[in-house]
Amino acid sequence: MQRYESYKASGIQWVKEIPGHWGVERAKWLFNRMERSIRPEDGVVTAFRDGQVTLRTNRRTEGFTNAIQEHGYQGIRKGDLVIHAMDAFAGAIGVSDSEGKATPVYAACVSRGEYPVNSYFYAYLLRYMAHSGYIESLSKGIRERSTDFRFAEFRELPLPIPSKDEQDRIVTFLDQKTAEIDAAIAKKELLIDLLQEQKGILINHAATRGLNPNVPMRSGLEWIEQAPAHWETFPLKHVSTVQSGLTLGKSYPPSQGVKSYPYLRVANVQDGFLDLTKITQVNLPVREAKNYFLQTGDILVTEGGDIDKLGRGNCWYGEIDECLHQNHVFAVRMTRKVLPEYVSLITGVAYARRYFTTTANKTTNLASTNKTKLGNLPLFVPPEEEQKEILAYCNDIKAKFEALTKNVVKEIAALKEMKSVLITESVTGKIKI
Repeated sequence: MQRYESYKASGIQWVKEIPGHWGVERAKWLFNRMERSIRPEDGVVTAFRDGQVTLRTNRRTEGFTNAIQEHGYQGIRKGDLVIHAMDAFAGAIGVSDSEGKATPVYAACVSRGEYPVNSYFYAYLLRYMAHSGYIESLSKGIRERSTDFRFAEFRELPLPIPSKDEQDRIVTFLDQKTAEIDAAIAKKELLIDLLQEQKGILINHAATRGLNPNVPMRSGLEWIEQAPAHWETFPLKHVSTVQSGLTLGKSYPPSQGVKSYPYLRVANVQDGFLDLTKITQVNLPVREAKNYFLQTGDILVTEGGDIDKLGRGNCWYGEIDECLHQNHVFAVRMTRKVLPEYVSLITGVAYARRYFTTTANKTTNLASTNKTKLGNLPLFVPPEEEQKEILAYCNDIKAKFEALTKNVVKEIAALKEMKSVLITESVTGKIKI
């Protein structure tokens, strides 16, 4: 990439130098904030953190907070440079592709006409400022413990001004290159999905049919089509006990011998692993805490929440002394016949996921199981030695696919870094477009 012939000190805090022929002016001389009336047909426009500004209905319809009364809503027009004051620090800045309305927390900006302005160029520039952390540092300097970045702050920012032709060329270049990089990232993300799917197929086959393709099979089973004829079938409750967890919120006087204990939440029980990076403490009398202690070999199973959190199972090996568990996490304790690791494996295979989903108590976007339904989870269990063989095979599969996935994740990170550098160097004039 070429550089410009000459550079000069920018006088701008977040960029040391800019091309010698670029100008600098405060944003208030480039943009006006528009405050338009809304129209009956206007839908709600949202600025997303990836820079897209569009009607909510163009993107998704769930997960938003909707106002009961639309106080202060304003009109948004296609081509407006839109800044979300509360989310600008995370990149919620872009040019609207839609006509609609938005809350007062948005600033709809248009060119004053006195200086050359391509709004898409300044959207790229402002998003660079957001991702570099500058907008967050600026807003926190104005309002302690706040990430507000309102038009009053934006209008005072000095901004570089390339010629209109340069702005247009930079936008065209970045649109093309970022689209190419995004397409490459999407392909690699699809590859990760395919790797996860293939891993799931192999593990599901091993956990429900075994490793020997020549063993006799039996049919007519509930939840799965076939299982090896010599495998036993029984509900989880016949070979385990299920310990409910601690319900939070109760306070105890010091006279009861209260002590602080670590306890696990749903967030600690992930899909296929335990995340112990953040452990919460709870105060509890010693005699009551003993009812909720985890034991080595317990299988931690999540009660629910989002559908993907329903019935996740992982083994506990005493990683933290005197650790308790929240009431939304069950502790399944095996009493005979089945290895805890094997039951943990089963909770993640296709038929068990289908069982939990089918039997769950469901509300909008949420699902949960209970102690009775968990106890009725059907197990298809081989002899112990075969359980060990299947576990070893599945652990090997997981390790191989994890290594493949890590490589793809590194490639995605490199592409994202390439995209970031390309945008940075283009909008700050480090390279000549």
